[in-house]
Amino acid sequence: MQETRQAARQRRRRRRLMVGATTGLVVTGLLVCLVMTMQPDRKEQAGRAPATAVANSQETHPPTSPGTKPSTPSPSAVSGSPSAGTATPKASATSAAPSSASPRKAPATSSQAGRIRPKDTYQGVATVYEAGVGDGACSYGPSGDMMIAAMNTTDYETSKACGAYVLVRAANGASVTVRITNECPLPCAPGQLDLSEQAFAKLAPTSTGRLAITWSLLSPDTAGTISIRYKNGSSPYWCGIQAIGHRNPLARLEVRTSGGWRQLARTDYNYFLSPNGSGCGGAIRLTDIYGERLTINGIALRPEAVQSTRVQFARH
Repeated sequence: MQETRQAARQRRRRRRLMVGATTGLVVTGLLVCLVMTMQPDRKEQAGRAPATAVANSQETHPPTSPGTKPSTPSPSAVSGSPSAGTATPKASATSAAPSSASPRKAPATSSQAGRIRPKDTYQGVATVYEAGVGDGACSYGPSGDMMIAAMNTTDYETSKACGAYVLVRAANGASVTVRITNECPLPCAPGQLDLSEQAFAKLAPTSTGRLAITWSLLSPDTAGTISIRYKNGSSPYWCGIQAIGHRNPLARLEVRTSGGWRQLARTDYNYFLSPNGSGCGGAIRLTDIYGERLTINGIALRPEAVQSTRVQFARH
């Protein structure tokens, strides 16, 4: 009888343990499911993290390489419409790489012009100055023809206007053709021409002093050919080269070197410099604003000597 009671108690104890274990397993399972439900998906977090970092960071750009400039908007993108009656030169095309030496080459456009462009008319004022013997910032020396003028600094454009022929018209119908031989510094304004007394007198009495004008670039039917002059102090180790008597404004001057044609930088006093003497005394190539090239050989390295080339740019 006693053994029967003990067996019954053991069976009841085992049932309680089994129920407790089952209940524990159920509770544990429920807790695990609850935790997993509340925990964010790790893969989704891993995919979002980089995107969030980029969105919150500041955009960066690679550093600008030496000798280059950051790109900027074109003038048409940032400027308003030009005022009426003002000449608006078109954007110039990029010049092609110089080719090997060749005869004269007739171009189709004036893509190498600077501020002063063919077929554009400019408004300004004419003033008058005592030109003396006609020498000026362009370093041409005394002039036998006093129909000359000084160009305002802006349009002078580091001597790019030197040697240009300009047709000047006044409101009274009078006109005169002048050659740019000098620079008119500030306060000369863009569009202003300072004419020699002889040239101004073709438009109005010099006592007028100041006159409203329009003017435009000219490619005249002039006699004569281009000459070349080496600057004083030029040698095989350094030289300055100047072209004189060109019909059309110059766009570039190059010298032939062992590595090919090399373009020289132009100074504000109208000489093209080779600081290390490269190409000094060798072949010279001139290009006008219309793109025509003239290759010149046989010019000796003789400082201050004006040497004729017997060539000239075509008329336009």
